[in-house]
Amino acid sequence: MSKRILLEVAYDGTNYHGWQLQPNASSIEAVLNEHLSALLKEDIKVIGASRTDAGVHAKGNIAVFDTNARIPAEKISYALNQRLPEDIVIRQSREVDPDFHPRRQKSVKHYSYQIWHDRFPMPIGQNYMLFLYIPLDIDKMQQAASYLIGEHDFTSFCSIHTEVVDKVRTILSITVEEQDSVLKIDVTGTGFLYNMVRIIAGTLLEVGKGTYPPEHLKEILEARDRALAGPTVPAKGLTLVSYSFERM
Repeated sequence: MSKRILLEVAYDGTNYHGWQLQPNASSIEAVLNEHLSALLKEDIKVIGASRTDAGVHAKGNIAVFDTNARIPAEKISYALNQRLPEDIVIRQSREVDPDFHPRRQKSVKHYSYQIWHDRFPMPIGQNYMLFLYIPLDIDKMQQAASYLIGEHDFTSFCSIHTEVVDKVRTILSITVEEQDSVLKIDVTGTGFLYNMVRIIAGTLLEVGKGTYPPEHLKEILEARDRALAGPTVPAKGLTLVSYSFERM
């Protein structure tokens, strides 16, 4: 009898072209499909919650798949981790309802963008942080972030290549904190557009540099014009920290 298995997946995205299957390129989805199919001796196709971009990392992305295998759900993580490359780890596996679909459930997602903010770069952890030596006003960045909290049309903060028509999303919280030269921009929300977090981070950095005042974020939002927001910062600083679902 078929059952649906949920995986909590952590990965270093440095060597992958994102989550989603790509022609002639390695992806997290492709690696999971390959090793699950070999382990369970079935043709397995996972469904991911977040299709993270090339170079983006995850501590807690979610995937589900269906299987007829008799191996207990909680044991799949142990068996699969013995086969996977070191930069992909299954943090847990468990059975969920047969109709559970990670992209059709109400959820809260937590992303973190990290910057090494010092005079010189740090070789340890450089695959996970953007390096900036320019002075930044952290207080003004936090003030600017407050304008983005709530339900808004985030057209100004998504890639022009975004295909979705409805660009209204809800951000629950944004924090900007620096400790021991590590600047973290943490964003929690119920849904995100293509490149949205990386553009938010790039825009807040422009405020920190003094390019424009914090209150200008309100004007950028209302303009619904991508050209007015800051740059899309590099993917390597972004990590999908966690997912939480209303129903599992």
